[in-house]
Amino acid sequence: MGAKKEVTILAINKDMLTTENLEIFQKYCGVYSSMKTLFMGCLNPMYEHLSGCLYICFAYLTLFFFKRCPINMEPQNLTCVSEFLLLGLSDDPELQLLLFGLFLSMYLVTMLGNLLIILAFISDSHLHTPMYFFLSNLSLTDISISTTTVPKMLVNLQMHSKSITYAGCLAQVSFFSLFACLESLLLTVMAYDRLVAICHPLYYLVIMNPRTCGLLVLASFFTSFLTSQLHYLMMSQLTFCADTEIPHFFCDLSQLLKLACSDISINNILILFIGTIFGGVPLSGVLYSYYRITSSILRVSSSGGNYKAFSTCGSHLAIVCLFYGTGLGVYLSSAVSSSPRKGAVASVMYAVVTPMLNPIIYSLRNKDIKSALWRITHRIA
Repeated sequence: MGAKKEVTILAINKDMLTTENLEIFQKYCGVYSSMKTLFMGCLNPMYEHLSGCLYICFAYLTLFFFKRCPINMEPQNLTCVSEFLLLGLSDDPELQLLLFGLFLSMYLVTMLGNLLIILAFISDSHLHTPMYFFLSNLSLTDISISTTTVPKMLVNLQMHSKSITYAGCLAQVSFFSLFACLESLLLTVMAYDRLVAICHPLYYLVIMNPRTCGLLVLASFFTSFLTSQLHYLMMSQLTFCADTEIPHFFCDLSQLLKLACSDISINNILILFIGTIFGGVPLSGVLYSYYRITSSILRVSSSGGNYKAFSTCGSHLAIVCLFYGTGLGVYLSSAVSSSPRKGAVASVMYAVVTPMLNPIIYSLRNKDIKSALWRITHRIA
């Protein structure tokens, strides 16, 4: 009955779309399928109703955006630019095959590692807890970040082409902004989860109930989605000069702004504001959570209790340091170095390497994940 209702809702609301936006809506069906696979029917029954609501709200959010903002992926901008040129990491022809093999390997490892964590969460009932619910969403976000940038780079390396369409470039800007903001917010939510688990263990399941967990994820996605669409709308109104070469391996927002001929003062203010909000506020939340966690752990007299309490935070803390550390490194390198190519090389760390390392860090330091993967292996064998 729930599935029939869901199909009916989506079918009715397709009438809200224009002909042009209907094609884009259909492209989103792949995202809906991924969300459905993760959230619908595969979890503990107590999460099933909430997961269906999250899935339907995700569909409504996109439908509402297309209704209120009927723009397609070829917006009525003020420029005649039809494509950009992604210069990549190197112009050396001899390095192209090496770069292709390297990035293909990292992308496959990223996909495999994060999919295994999602599979472990779905198939093992022992992992149907708030911490692993957030972790599975983080893994889905890591897959999305890599998929936004790496496949296009691999195609360009293989085809010896550097071009990306105007619509494709704006799509990269929008999706990369969406998933980068979402990852930042999810890391903050996970820090709060650890804070409640350690500082209020008796009330943990009461505070972090399925409804609260779902609302935290939905609020994070909704906020990130609005931010990405704001970037998209601002970029679609810019006029670009004749020079369309981007010294990067994907359409980086800051590099695109340097190619604009129109006034970008509002865009710069927007980037500064969003960077402060989605960089400073989540990081402050993480730091506050670990301050409270550290204070609580130090009050435990037993050294074994200290180790057990902090061991549950070790993997998350490592990922937080990796995410914010590489992001800060990219910002500092671009500010100090005058070479855009060096900034592009530094961007590989947070755009490609970090999503690849996240599942490795969690699987190596987490006994529950390793046990779940071991049971899956035995089941398959």
